[in-house]
Amino acid sequence: MPPHHAVRLRRSLTLGQLIVMGIIFVQPTAPMPPYGAIHVVGKGHVVTTVLIAMFAMLCTAVSYGRMARAYPAAGSAYTYVGQEVHPVLGYLTGWSMLLDYVVNPLICTIWCASAARDLFPGTPAWIWVLLFAALFTGMNLRGIQATARTNQMLTAAMAVVIVWMLGASLGYALKLPDLAAGTWLRPFYDPGTFSWSSLSTGTSVAVLTYIGFDAISTLSEEVHDPRRNILLATVYTCLIIGVLSALEVYAAQLVWPGTEPFPNNDTAYMHVAGRAGGQTLFHVITLTLVVATIGSGGGAQLAGARLLYGMGRDNTLPRSFFGALDPRTLVPANNVVLIGLACAIGGLLMSYQLGAELLNFGALIGFMGVNLSSLLHYWVRAERKEWIHLAPALAGVLICFYLWISLSPKAQIAGWIWMAVGLMYGAWKTRFFRKDMPRFESSLE
Repeated sequence: MPPHHAVRLRRSLTLGQLIVMGIIFVQPTAPMPPYGAIHVVGKGHVVTTVLIAMFAMLCTAVSYGRMARAYPAAGSAYTYVGQEVHPVLGYLTGWSMLLDYVVNPLICTIWCASAARDLFPGTPAWIWVLLFAALFTGMNLRGIQATARTNQMLTAAMAVVIVWMLGASLGYALKLPDLAAGTWLRPFYDPGTFSWSSLSTGTSVAVLTYIGFDAISTLSEEVHDPRRNILLATVYTCLIIGVLSALEVYAAQLVWPGTEPFPNNDTAYMHVAGRAGGQTLFHVITLTLVVATIGSGGGAQLAGARLLYGMGRDNTLPRSFFGALDPRTLVPANNVVLIGLACAIGGLLMSYQLGAELLNFGALIGFMGVNLSSLLHYWVRAERKEWIHLAPALAGVLICFYLWISLSPKAQIAGWIWMAVGLMYGAWKTRFFRKDMPRFESSLE
């Protein structure tokens, strides 16, 4: 047997296991932390925005699955766009992906700080921001990582809490004295607050509910029949998360009507739980989401540090700083601390809503790129053109583009500044694009 075939990843994952892993990646409580942000910009139409976002993500999920067939060992929007569209656009897609890796732990820091402030209202907000930024950084400097078994146990606990929340919300709604027939439909459409602009802006934020489903494509080398199962698992994950999320936010809107303000928009879902199930459910929901968000934030910070390390190792970024590993823990400590500082500073200056929209600015660029790559590979360049290859990819490009331009002006400005810096850096690194574009790799050898 040739040496390069001696060691390979084991194809052991089934379709069912992939779907479970996809749900863990996204988290079954995904709409709860951003609920208040979606509620504010969508003027109460959280259910509708989550469902519209689900359609956009289903189209994108099909494109991710199809591109995983074309590039079974890659699993990266950066790779898909760079190979199918253009290396410069692939680089910009990777640069937008880097924004996601930095902003994800930042918004986790902001949310955990807001939740802690609700639990302990006498403590200044800045203390919690610095505390959680330090916690995420300290966890990753020690090399602590959540295991798959821990994630599965946490997911099972979340399922119990979700069932409790849905039951309490339904019981609360049925006891309302002025419950009318229109009350059951108002979460989908409220004529008093509805507008297309608020709906589109709300949907652009609701995309945050689905962030993480694309990680399924990175498992292409470890699954049985990847050409079939990666596509199916990605689509089923988006569908399951979408339906579950719609139920969660629908129940919340029955308890807390769209016109009523929240004490704290960042932790709105916790206050809904408190109204539906009392202080016990309030504390259970809070504890569950804080633990889950700590796991997500810590994991996102380490993933961002790994991406920066890969770029430093390849000298895309200065190798002496970004490509260094701690000799004891083998962790890219410089990068962990750098992202931790970004979490601390950003947590003091930025709102959760702006952070969520900024994350989606980068994510939607990546989603548009994957849909466009699928369109080019399976339709434009295909010898045999089939409409089934055209419709999802084209719909994904158009809907994601519409959601992208529907982000708030502040998020657009901040996102464009980030992209301009990336473009200038790429031009400088390649001597005005006369050399190969910088790469975005995240493997840690």
